[in-house]
Amino acid sequence: MTTSIASPAAAPNAALPEPAAVIDTGRVAGLIHQLLVELGEDPAREGLAGTPDRVAAWWNAFLSPDGAATATCFTESNLSGQLVIVGGMSVWSLCEHHMLPMNLQVTAGYVPAGEIVGLSKFGRIAQHFAGRLQVQERFTRQVAEYLGGVIGHENVAVAVRGVHLCMSMRGVRMEEARTTTVYSGGRFGTEPVLSQQFLTLTTGLWGAP
Repeated sequence: MTTSIASPAAAPNAALPEPAAVIDTGRVAGLIHQLLVELGEDPAREGLAGTPDRVAAWWNAFLSPDGAATATCFTESNLSGQLVIVGGMSVWSLCEHHMLPMNLQVTAGYVPAGEIVGLSKFGRIAQHFAGRLQVQERFTRQVAEYLGGVIGHENVAVAVRGVHLCMSMRGVRMEEARTTTVYSGGRFGTEPVLSQQFLTLTTGLWGAP
């Protein structure tokens, strides 16, 4: 398992969702057809008929995820310095180095200050930043910075545990390898007890390695 930990020096700003690319699915289907030919296949044979169109439709859907949406915040004065952790979020992304899938388990935590964030928005934020060619390290920071912008302060932590097919099915082919990235902002980077609480609860949610 590899682990990366990042701590920002300044309060993060919300990263604006990037506009969805306009994808020419017809041209993509043509390229997939050509790829099959170059791989020695017959795109017209039974089983492959229609495959280029299906692959092109998938690329279009994957690279055009729903926007992160405006997160709904609710005023709540009786918080008593609580730690809020949202886990169990699993998203698929694509490694930009080999264009192979990676499955990312995401856990996000924050210390609310007068407001709480609608829970469904955490998953939407993760899905938005996963729907592109990506690396886990950047994904972790993007989710954390966007969440920090939503809540208006930097007391945010995000941990991501990834399974990368570029490592599991090619190269060294280590199927059990896992990569963990952790972003610790604000109090999570300066208060060891708070940081340890987050990491302990996160690893508990992930279960056995």
